[in-house]
Amino acid sequence: MAAESTRHPARAELTKRWEDTVAAARNSAEGSGPAPGPYADNLLDRWAEPQRRYHTTDHLLAVLDRIDELEAHGERAGDPAAVRLAAWFHDAVYLPDRSENEERSARLAERALAELGVATDRTAEVARLVRLTVTHDPAEGDGDGAVLCDADLAVLASPPAAYAAYTAAVREEYAFVPDDAFRAGRSAVLRQLLDLPRLFRTPYGERTWTEPAHRNMEDELRALTGA
Repeated sequence: MAAESTRHPARAELTKRWEDTVAAARNSAEGSGPAPGPYADNLLDRWAEPQRRYHTTDHLLAVLDRIDELEAHGERAGDPAAVRLAAWFHDAVYLPDRSENEERSARLAERALAELGVATDRTAEVARLVRLTVTHDPAEGDGDGAVLCDADLAVLASPPAAYAAYTAAVREEYAFVPDDAFRAGRSAVLRQLLDLPRLFRTPYGERTWTEPAHRNMEDELRALTGA
């Protein structure tokens, strides 16, 4: 259990949102499966780990809020409960010096959701969505993937001050990487995202977030490369 002093102010709200999502995901008689509260505690403790600077509880909350925003503008996923569960798990395992975080997060989702009484097919969909955040490149017609990836990438369209805070937090997470190596690696990530045929895959995301996201990333890339 996280120490009281490190608890996120929205922890109670997030726990309620988790419990509501699990109830929707079970899609079965009330009371089936163990109480979801302890699982929320475990996940929120993970999101509050000390090595995190960007991939924190604030990021989890932001992704959930962007899913709600997309839904409010008609971008409803085929399985909204699976998308929200995937948001909870997509960075549940996060060590900046490891490359298998998404895979380990997906396996955590598979174990936890099976214990919680979530159906096998929905659990598989959650794990698929978590693994999709490696590339943020959902296939055409993948509505669930489009909503999750757009919500996860929406930070790229932040106002300039918020975008600067995001990039500073990312750099802090990778403080162990020398400056030259970080600039090269971060530049490669930005180029990969800028080269995607469509950065955002929902109509709302494409319409609302593409232009500011591209502007932010292009400015950051110039700063990193001196071009």
